[in-house]
Amino acid sequence: MKRAEIERKLEDIGLVLPQANTAFGAYLPYLVSGSYLMVSGQGPVLAAGGSITGRLGDGLEIEDGSRAAQLAALNIIAQMDVALNGDFSRVRQFVKLTGYVNSMPDFTHQPAVINGASELLVTLFGDAGRHARAAVGVAALPMGWAVEVDAMIEITPPSDETQA
Repeated sequence: MKRAEIERKLEDIGLVLPQANTAFGAYLPYLVSGSYLMVSGQGPVLAAGGSITGRLGDGLEIEDGSRAAQLAALNIIAQMDVALNGDFSRVRQFVKLTGYVNSMPDFTHQPAVINGASELLVTLFGDAGRHARAAVGVAALPMGWAVEVDAMIEITPPSDETQA
């Protein structure tokens, strides 16, 4: 699957693939090691700028958090686009997502929030988008984000065509 197919699927559900964000510190936004692509935590940053901020259970509802998780997954895909040079056919399997939800101590619906990310990956990648997952409540996230999600993806080596 090429970048154009991902963009078409996103367009069908009213989303746009954003530019990949640069790292905010001394870390890599993604790393390829052997047959794995690890994408650092991505927040709910909008393609037009800005982000979804706040705490679940304190002004943000599950639907708001689910949208934030969907945007975080969209930013994971933007990092993958750079790492894979737009060749999404190299994706064998999303292995693991970890979702962090900025939430009040009594908020217990973190899995429902992170479903926004999981559902987007299955919509775009089918069975290869299914993954193991953790959904964790935290007291705060960078920039006040509502959600942050990281990913581990199994990939195939680039074809001889893309190496040339």
